[in-house]
Amino acid sequence: MFEEDKDDKIYNLLISNGIDQNQEYSKFVEKLYSKVDFLWKESVPGSYSHLREKFFNKIDVVIILSGLYENNKEKIDALVEAAQKYSKPILLVRPYGIEEVPENLESLATNIVGWNANCIIDNIKAALDMNSDEYDEI
Repeated sequence: MFEEDKDDKIYNLLISNGIDQNQEYSKFVEKLYSKVDFLWKESVPGSYSHLREKFFNKIDVVIILSGLYENNKEKIDALVEAAQKYSKPILLVRPYGIEEVPENLESLATNIVGWNANCIIDNIKAALDMNSDEYDEI
C-alpha cells in the first residue's frame, strides 16, 4: 500500500439494530471486520429518540440496515430523524439478498449500498465527503 493511500482515520459509525431475524446486523459487522485496513468503532445508544447533539458530534456516518426496517420502523425512523437533525450522512444498506429498499428511506439516504465489503467502505468514505460544506442536499 502506498503511504499516501493509508487511511489512519477511525470512523465512528452508528449502525441500526433491533429485531433481526436474518442476522443482517452480524453479517454487516462481519463485512466491516473483513476489511482489516478500515478502522472503525461503533457507538451504540439505548434509544435513538433521546440522543443529543453531543452524542452526534462524535458520529461520522449513520448506517441503516434496511432489512431490519419492517420489524423496527419506530426505532429506525427515530434514528433517521436524529441523523437529519444533526446533519449526519445516512448510508442505506439494501436488505440482504434483495435489491429493493423502503422508498421513504431511499429518499433520505446519502448513499445506498449492497453487501460488498469494498463498496460499503467506499460508500462510508464517500458519504463523509458528500456531507462536507459543499454538500447541502441532505
